[in-house]
Amino acid sequence: MTEQAKFLTGNLFRHVTVMSLTASLGLVAVFAVDLIDMVFISMLGQDALAAAVGYAGAILFFTTSFGIGMAIAAGALVARALGSGDEDLARRRAGNALIYSVIFGALFAALVWFNLPLLVALIGATGDTADLAVGYLQIIVPTLPILMVGIIGGAILRAHGDAQRAMMATIWGGVVNAVLDPILIFGLDLELTGAALASVAARITIGAVALLPIIRHHGGFDRPKISYLLEDLKPVFVIAAPAILTQLATPIGQAYVTRSMAEFGEDAVAGMAIVARLTPVAFGVIFALSGAVGPIIGQNVGAGMNDRVRTAFRSALLFTAIYVVGAALILFFLRAPIAALFQATDEATVLIYLFCGPLALAYFFNGSLFVANAAFNNMSHPFYSTWLNWGRHTLGTIPFVIVGASWFGASGVLIGQAVGGVIFGLLAWGMAEGLIATNTLKKPNEDRFRTRPLSVLHHRR
Repeated sequence: MTEQAKFLTGNLFRHVTVMSLTASLGLVAVFAVDLIDMVFISMLGQDALAAAVGYAGAILFFTTSFGIGMAIAAGALVARALGSGDEDLARRRAGNALIYSVIFGALFAALVWFNLPLLVALIGATGDTADLAVGYLQIIVPTLPILMVGIIGGAILRAHGDAQRAMMATIWGGVVNAVLDPILIFGLDLELTGAALASVAARITIGAVALLPIIRHHGGFDRPKISYLLEDLKPVFVIAAPAILTQLATPIGQAYVTRSMAEFGEDAVAGMAIVARLTPVAFGVIFALSGAVGPIIGQNVGAGMNDRVRTAFRSALLFTAIYVVGAALILFFLRAPIAALFQATDEATVLIYLFCGPLALAYFFNGSLFVANAAFNNMSHPFYSTWLNWGRHTLGTIPFVIVGASWFGASGVLIGQAVGGVIFGLLAWGMAEGLIATNTLKKPNEDRFRTRPLSVLHHRR
């Protein structure tokens, strides 16, 4: 067995912890810069600017989710190939998945860019706020293919078990953004334009830093061949298509929440934007779970070690519970300083306090959905993730937000969203346990995806 398939032995809770924490450090670095952006913009003293960032964030979430869906496919295929001992196949599929991601990412970015005014209007932005959001997005959206190189490069590195180098790509991106933000926003008085340009520089950095270690330490990529590109189109999109649909459900659901919050004024939207920036910083570890746990499950699926698949899944849930409780306690004690930092007004302060209280604890159920999605994607049932995520962000969002808003106003929008998350988190947990318990895992030979046999498996228990 190749040494790169490192998750077939050792303590699985430790693997989950190390992969999640290292993966999340990079994510948190980027999200922390977004949070700092919001602090700087709040310091400008204009609710319209903060609200514009909130609306733009919903669109950027939508575009980034496309990249995450492609990364899930690349990571799952590379991890499976490594788990089965076929390094040549892993290298080939890594390169081909990257090529497909850049091509389709460029097409998707163009589609979004030409429809930005319509998309911003659909989520409730109007007047000057809508114009500010569109101008901000027009600068950032064209760099989606570059960001996808970074996201997919990170997924390939994690599939090799190289979480540290994957983490460093996003950390360096965060550093670049953090340095450029005050220079461009305040030093050159560019305000939102400066924040957008800093984000573009950060995306370029992430893409470059993610690719270099793959080339230097993991054999790089095979030279592209049309025959192999055509052969790998099916296995890439068997996972990528449902994964993209799965990921797109979240920003679409968030867009509905943003539109619902818009009915309560720019102050409420600004408060929601602050919460949206706080969430990934506080729970970046949970956001990283799907990508971090996926290679662990994928390698063990590839090796046919189903007992370790079950243990990895439950270890991830235990890790989620421990982390969420700790993060929720920290948020609770820091709720007043956080509101003061953003110079939050009345409605925004209420939303911040609500998030830093009971709603933070409810994030465990979002985490259970992320873990279940990782299991489904790496156990050859990606459409389970698709249906669950769309259910969570439609049936699990819209009716609860409508009822919550009618009962509790702006606060009810967040409460309704959280209640739906609890229901679908429990449902996903049960479905994943059932899938594992009934031993319906696909066999590791990937016969559906290739024409030549894999090398002989050597099980290590």
